[in-house]
Amino acid sequence: MSADPSVAHRAAAILADSRPVTTQAAALYLDLHAHPELSGAERRTAGQLAAWLAHDRLRVVRDVGGHGVVGVLENGPGPSVLLRAELDALPVAERTGLPYASTVTGIDPDGRPVPVAHACGHDLHLAALAGAARLLAGARDRWRGTLLVVGQPAEETLYGARAMLDDGLYQRFGRPDAVLAQHTAPIPAGMVAHGAGAMLAGSRTFEVVIHGRGGHVATPHLTVDPIAAAAGVILRSQAIVAREAAPGEPAVVSVGSVRAGSRSNIVPDEARLDVTLRALRPDLLDRLAAALDRIVRAECAAAGCTEPPELRVVAESPVTEPDPALTAAVRAGHEELLGTSRVTTWPPSLATEDFPYFATDGVPVAYWMLGSVGPRQWSAGRAGGERGAGPAVIPGNHSPRFAPQLAGTLSTGIAALVTAALTRLGPGAPPD
Repeated sequence: MSADPSVAHRAAAILADSRPVTTQAAALYLDLHAHPELSGAERRTAGQLAAWLAHDRLRVVRDVGGHGVVGVLENGPGPSVLLRAELDALPVAERTGLPYASTVTGIDPDGRPVPVAHACGHDLHLAALAGAARLLAGARDRWRGTLLVVGQPAEETLYGARAMLDDGLYQRFGRPDAVLAQHTAPIPAGMVAHGAGAMLAGSRTFEVVIHGRGGHVATPHLTVDPIAAAAGVILRSQAIVAREAAPGEPAVVSVGSVRAGSRSNIVPDEARLDVTLRALRPDLLDRLAAALDRIVRAECAAAGCTEPPELRVVAESPVTEPDPALTAAVRAGHEELLGTSRVTTWPPSLATEDFPYFATDGVPVAYWMLGSVGPRQWSAGRAGGERGAGPAVIPGNHSPRFAPQLAGTLSTGIAALVTAALTRLGPGAPPD
């Protein structure tokens, strides 16, 4: 599918004088990176985006579905396009050594202090969104329609997109004709990557509670040890993928957290596990969940637990499968603006997102990956793998050493968003 010939031309014209805005967006990024906030606590970050959009004369509404921010720029009749980026950071201790590295501490849901860092790239997504919005706001003569700029809270907990929709995002601001987003990925900075079909996995996260009977470790016969039962669940669950997914079909069952006990001489009353399931097909996700349920109940029965176990879904997300027609148009626009050598194909990944919720009621969505690895880091990573020195040394998303190459990543991210928006926004009115 070829791009509308006017899209790349209009985008190039808007981007021709983008250096001052890119510099301003870079300053915003440095500030956001140094001041990360956990999911549900993004008040300062939301304020930074709201102030930026208000400066460009967008109508700004805050506290949509939590700390969500919506900026509205109506620019005559035409389609409505929503650009989305995330506000939140992760409970990770940053180890990049950067002069602007985070030293922030937040409070986790259990009330404990934890280090916080933008180890997933949301700060860069937000800076690129802000830069693209400023450029489009300053070039109203080159497009027609309505631009919706959304800063979404709580993506890392897979809660924020649904919260904004439940708070009437589409009812209050209009149903968009397209929703667009991008995400940093471990490919060279300056590149973008589009997928076909399922790009990212659907996920389901369970909190599993195993009830035992506590007591003294010297009298184990008088107790029911929930830790032993939890260990059985952990070991047995590692066989789920091998027996529920077809050979070669990607899927994940991972126990990410185990919480039980307080001292070595006490058998606790309960053990808690956080278990994440991921797959590229909803029906396979259901099979994995059913297998986990069987294993948990069987292990508890074998251990003689006094109460049935609890399995509670605490987070979930659909498979990310962008609209084919919209994706083809956006990819064609990127290829025309950036060149085909800078646009590649993204293979299906078991990473997950809550972005697919924006496709509710048939709204078309497009989603692409944004390269974030600088030349030196890329070369070092390739050398490490090719010389047999172990796996590539490129720190990926969620690593405490995740450090996007700012200049190439940010400028490309701004250009990619501007171009993608113009594939749906109408052309500007001809000059008098």
